[in-house]
Amino acid sequence: MIETARLRLRQWIPEDYPHFAVMSTNPQVMQYFPKLLTRAESDAMIDKMKSIIESQGWGFWAVELKENHQFIGFVGLHDQPTQFSFSPCVEIGWRLDQPYWGQGYATEAAKAALAFAFNQLKLDKVVSFTTLENEKSQAVMKKLEMRKVTTFQHPALEPDHPLSWHVLYEISKNEFLK
Repeated sequence: MIETARLRLRQWIPEDYPHFAVMSTNPQVMQYFPKLLTRAESDAMIDKMKSIIESQGWGFWAVELKENHQFIGFVGLHDQPTQFSFSPCVEIGWRLDQPYWGQGYATEAAKAALAFAFNQLKLDKVVSFTTLENEKSQAVMKKLEMRKVTTFQHPALEPDHPLSWHVLYEISKNEFLK
C-alpha cells in the first residue's frame, strides 16, 4: 500500500468491482477510451490488474480516500514490453470517477506512483500517453513535470479511429528527483 496525504493506493478488493463497473459505463469517464465496458469486461479488467499486482508487487492500484475508504478510481504503473515503438517502457496511468475530478487526486496519486517507480523499482524513466484531445490528462502530465515527446498512432486502434492519435510524455528519474 502507498499512502499520500489524502489517498491510499492499494490492491483491489471485492467492494471495488461494482464501483468500477459504474465508472466504466460513464460516457464522460470513458470519453477517451474506445468504448464503454460491460460489467463482465470491467470485472475482467480488475481481475487482470489485481493479478499483475499479486505477481509483481505493483501495477494499476485501486485508489481510495483515506478519510472514508471511498473507492475513487485507479492510478499506477503498467509494463509495456512490446506494444509500442517506444517499448519497452513502464507507463503511468490513471482513471478516476467523475465526482473526484479537479481536486488534485490524480496528480497526488501519480506523484506517489512515480516515487515508487524511481525509488523502489529503480526505473530510469516513466512514460504516459493519452489521446490528443484529452487535455485533462495532459494537464496532469504537465503538473507532474513530464515532457511532451511526440505524437503517435495507437497500435491497438485502426488508423482512421477518432482516438487513434496519441501524445507521449515522459519523465526521467533525475527530472523527478531534482
